[in-house]
Amino acid sequence: MPLVDITNPDVIKFLIENYDKTALLRMKWNRIHSNKLKKAATLNREPKDYFESDVLENVMIGGMATITRDHEVAGYNRRRKPIRDVKEIPGISFIKKGNSIVDVGLGDPAEDPRLKRSDTDLSADPIMRPVPPEQKAIIYKDIPNFGRKVYLSKRSKIAPEAKYYFNECSGWVYGWRLEDSFFRRNPHRCGRVWRLTRDVKSRTGPHPDPDHYKDSDPPGPTKCLN
Repeated sequence: MPLVDITNPDVIKFLIENYDKTALLRMKWNRIHSNKLKKAATLNREPKDYFESDVLENVMIGGMATITRDHEVAGYNRRRKPIRDVKEIPGISFIKKGNSIVDVGLGDPAEDPRLKRSDTDLSADPIMRPVPPEQKAIIYKDIPNFGRKVYLSKRSKIAPEAKYYFNECSGWVYGWRLEDSFFRRNPHRCGRVWRLTRDVKSRTGPHPDPDHYKDSDPPGPTKCLN
């Protein structure tokens, strides 16, 4: 819709007439409802001397009936026996079987004695791998050739994968477990490998990540994409 030409004399005359008409209608409405406007503006009403506690008490009294009803229904439901689809509900001890650090293959009990635990032991798994004795001895030797700073400097040169069982921060996701990649398992004996150029120019495009890099599916029904 084109814009109105406000420089046109006919349009200017039309706008002035509508402005005057609107102003007259507002004045008429104010004159008819003047008593209501004065009463609302002056707030000359009978005081009821209500406090905030009185208002809250009134709201609480109105909700007591609902609270009583819900309490009776909840008491009835608590006494009911739950319906079980299976004879035994799996707990943490069942989930732990086959999913511990040792079962997955990320740790060896011979290297880390903390991993030698029974299935009934539900304590948390260790976060860090054991520190080698030669590195731990650096802290207890004399400075400046040894000490805390030298220890941290030595540890910073080690890959996080060799210090932790899992990636504890998002910055470690990139480059985590490169030994499992295709190029580490199938190294080329000679020549360079231009990974990015080969993946971009290939017909299939970049290869997908391995299954252990992908996020697990949320619980519940899943939709088949095939």
